[in-house]
Amino acid sequence: MDFRNYSFTVTDRFIRYAKIDTQSDASSSKCPSTAKQLNLSKILLEELKAMGISDAELDANGYVYGTIPATTTKKVPVLCFCSHVDTAPDCTGTNVNPTMHKNYDGKDIVLPADKSQIIKVEEHPELKNQIGNDIITTDGTTLLGADDKAGVAEIMDAAHFLVTHPEVKHGKIRVLFTPDEEIGRGADKADMKKLGADFGYTLDGGTAGSLENETFSADMVTIKINGFSTHPGYAKDKMQHSMKMAAQIINKIPKDKTPETTEKKQPFMHPVSVNGGLEMVEMKFIIRAFDTPTLLVLEEELKKITAEVIAQYDKSSFEFSVVQQYRNMGEVLAKHPQIIDNALEAIKRTGLKPVLDSIRGGTDGSRFSFMGMPCANIFAGEHGIHSKQEWVSVQDMQKAVETIVHLVNIWEEKS
Repeated sequence: MDFRNYSFTVTDRFIRYAKIDTQSDASSSKCPSTAKQLNLSKILLEELKAMGISDAELDANGYVYGTIPATTTKKVPVLCFCSHVDTAPDCTGTNVNPTMHKNYDGKDIVLPADKSQIIKVEEHPELKNQIGNDIITTDGTTLLGADDKAGVAEIMDAAHFLVTHPEVKHGKIRVLFTPDEEIGRGADKADMKKLGADFGYTLDGGTAGSLENETFSADMVTIKINGFSTHPGYAKDKMQHSMKMAAQIINKIPKDKTPETTEKKQPFMHPVSVNGGLEMVEMKFIIRAFDTPTLLVLEEELKKITAEVIAQYDKSSFEFSVVQQYRNMGEVLAKHPQIIDNALEAIKRTGLKPVLDSIRGGTDGSRFSFMGMPCANIFAGEHGIHSKQEWVSVQDMQKAVETIVHLVNIWEEKS
């Protein structure tokens, strides 16, 4: 494919999408969890229709579906490309002001609206590979939303390219935009029968050229501590304080099994919330490991720590519950090596050096892989995600668009 004369739309799309506040909300039981996510989903629906994707649909749960028809008579597996519209609740996404830094010079980037926010090369070493490129950042007051509006814009531009270049041979392609991925619900209401895809790719990764074939396996642990309440003026030898027990439990987690001290394939236990008071506290932990047996070992270790602490208090008790969140998609992808092989070849054809990597987290693809659609994760160019120092490169986003186009063509070639 020759992209030299193609006018990429990915940058304009990304900037427009980034300005729309789409933060999800874990405290909401609705789907989507926030109505404002629909503001972007509705735009995507109309843009897909304007491209000529006549079956584009926004369902009642905020999922956008669409089909790019096949341009070949070969029998090719149906591919799905997926990204999520929501941004993380961790950092404000209201009034996002994307800021362009053209012809990046290799120096630290001081963000204009809050000069205390500095994207330092020392902390973002990938910037060393971006000299001469165009970098998009926030203005320093919000997150940017490259996670995952970069992926959304890349899929939309790839769809635009394929619709306007019918000479590129490919099978049937499905696009899917999900809500609520950032709060772990992106796959909850996806209609896999309607989607009808054999294999999938999420566009929700980092460094250009990277391809991720495995994620953490993940569980949520809830510990409810029931203490014993008395008046603090008459509490000696009587009060059993739930909050203090919770603090003891957290303090007993081994220092080498926390996010702050682990990397690569190392697992961790991580408290994400503590709510309550003297008489009752509810703690939530996320447990992460790349293999399920290790996940279960960590949960037993946390339960043992809890039991040892509560055993010191004769009037207190605890409840320990585990909810499965997602499993390592690598367990499924290992059975379908062509998903990875074809994607690595597609990245090579863009001129990038492909790098196979693991995600210390999860994507919608983690869930989809166990819902009948084996799914890998392709780079989107996201960096510094969930923070005011988030950034993305225009040239990296363009390479992601090229990767999608090469990828669908490779599947057709090999069918």
